[in-house]
Amino acid sequence: MAKDILGEAGLHFDELNKLRVLDPEVTQQTIELKEECKDFVDKIGQFQKIVGGLIELVDQLAKEAENEKMKAIGARNLLKSIAKQREAQQQQLQALIAEKKMQLERYRVEYEALCKVEAEQNEFIDQFIFQK
Repeated sequence: MAKDILGEAGLHFDELNKLRVLDPEVTQQTIELKEECKDFVDKIGQFQKIVGGLIELVDQLAKEAENEKMKAIGARNLLKSIAKQREAQQQQLQALIAEKKMQLERYRVEYEALCKVEAEQNEFIDQFIFQK
């Protein structure tokens, strides 16, 4: 009966017969909830560590991918510039070939003219020798 009166007043005895303000069941549930919360907080902390490590790894991979991308872009630009240089060199060589062909044609015409002059001079020499 004393327990009922104290219970109505909001006072309870625990298993050690200590006077408590909360009902022992509520106290037990509170302790269990506190332990569950502590476990939850610990798990959240572990999760944050794992996620932090994952984020660092992803950031590192992103940096490496960006570096490789820049290398690839540089290589592509280098290939383009080499191709342009080769094209320019090819045009220069074609111009040089055309120039050399024109020079060859001039030399051929000059050679023919010189052959004609030589033939005329030989004919003149032959006529001069026969006249004497």
